[in-house]
Amino acid sequence: MTTHASTSAVRIARLAAHGLDDGFDSPVTAVERLVCLQAQDLAAAKWVLGARVAGTTEATIDEAIDRRQLLRSWPMRGTLHFVAPEMLRPILRLTAARLMQQAAKTHRDEGIDDEVHAVARRVAVRELEGGRSATRNELQVAWAAAGVDTAGQRGYHLIWRLANEGLLCCGPVETRARQRFVLLDEWSPRRSDEPEDTDEILGRLFAGYTRGHGPVTVRDFAWWTGLTLTQARVAQAAAGETVTPFDAERFVAVDAPSASAETASAAPSGRHVLASFDEYFLGYGDRTAFCSDADALRVVPGKNGLFLPILVADGEVVGTWRRAPERRGTTSIDVTRFRGRPAVSRFRPAFDRWAAFWPTELGEITST
Repeated sequence: MTTHASTSAVRIARLAAHGLDDGFDSPVTAVERLVCLQAQDLAAAKWVLGARVAGTTEATIDEAIDRRQLLRSWPMRGTLHFVAPEMLRPILRLTAARLMQQAAKTHRDEGIDDEVHAVARRVAVRELEGGRSATRNELQVAWAAAGVDTAGQRGYHLIWRLANEGLLCCGPVETRARQRFVLLDEWSPRRSDEPEDTDEILGRLFAGYTRGHGPVTVRDFAWWTGLTLTQARVAQAAAGETVTPFDAERFVAVDAPSASAETASAAPSGRHVLASFDEYFLGYGDRTAFCSDADALRVVPGKNGLFLPILVADGEVVGTWRRAPERRGTTSIDVTRFRGRPAVSRFRPAFDRWAAFWPTELGEITST
């Protein structure tokens, strides 16, 4: 084991872990590998999966959601994620109490006390039980009729709180960017393979994170989950022989293609068009192995929490991109290259795949 792995070795191993080299066979497999992937932007999260599963379209992802193979809720870091169904409740057992504690002042400021919460919970069950679903607006109308004020962000905070308690989750797809809400226990009943012991949950979560993101550090895991560093260390120990050291600080899954930095001899390769909030960039506390600090500020301009879609070449983040207004019935792309490299033409096949996913006709690709 080397003291610190080369940047090239880390990139090769992470491309493989993310399925960005050979890909996965289905959206379900992709989510099982990644365990959780940030999904507050539903359309972007669909492409996070599409980029990893060849031949898929938006309809493929929507079908997997409607067949209840992918769950979308607020399991960690206070934001929406796609999550493997068997892991949502276990992750909430780890994260919900701390998230609720962090949100306590906001809820007090919004006037969401125990009485308001109890009414909102009772009304939500009444509106959704029996396999029914509702939009955010429909829930807020029902709450308002019961005397619960939903002005401003109160309605959102109530939904968030009920989801963190494991009452609600996102259900059927309604539009490209929106799902309806359902009762979690009806939409995705508890499974016999859901771990309940805290250390077992921590171990499985660390093993899953390592399998889908490795090589990773314990600090990466703490950032990704929002757990404490102490919990992260317990998680690494609980993962046991399912993970193995990659170098002095990082771990990979024991069955990873490159189980140690010393075995990685090839160079990272491939051109990838990835979504905003893609786990390849977002999933680490330390991103320096694939993106310089200066370029990271261009991916998250102003450090405002809004991540731009990225271009990845040979494992390195080399630019950002965005959809331009439609021109003559086609979708054009504007690319911002970091330090003027590489040539945009080399990303054309990846953009063709992106266009086929939605589907749309790809137009001109311009760069600055």
